[in-house]
Amino acid sequence: MASVESSIDVNVDVSTAYDQWTQFETFPQFMEGVESVTQLDDEHVHWVAEIAGERQAWDAEITEQVPDQRIAWTAVTGKPNGGIVTFQSLGESSCRINLRMTYEPDGVLEKTGSALGLVDRQVKGDLERFKQFIEGRGESTGSWRESIAV
Repeated sequence: MASVESSIDVNVDVSTAYDQWTQFETFPQFMEGVESVTQLDDEHVHWVAEIAGERQAWDAEITEQVPDQRIAWTAVTGKPNGGIVTFQSLGESSCRINLRMTYEPDGVLEKTGSALGLVDRQVKGDLERFKQFIEGRGESTGSWRESIAV
């Protein structure tokens, strides 16, 4: 398994950033290569994305969700992947988002891209686009404030 970690400071309060991150269906607006994310139920989401030029689909289970603190997931179909995003308040109008993800690169293109740091750059870019998205709005598009512990 390969892994990637990245962080970004965002100029909105921690609740606003967390609330937006719970709106999985908005991910294609700021995540490169993500075509769609469909919320199946409180604990499951279906992803469709282009990875290394190939269209892939998988289902993920949210394994932990604590409002304003963390969201963890793992793939239950498709290629192995999982991760955790945490939210840390830096004051009343800023926070830090930390993302750690593991994935299994498959095939020559994915393995080469992983070795060259393409996934690291994509994650950094996705976090930067999330920052622009939420700071530009100033408020979340919705929220889901329940806890999950599977």
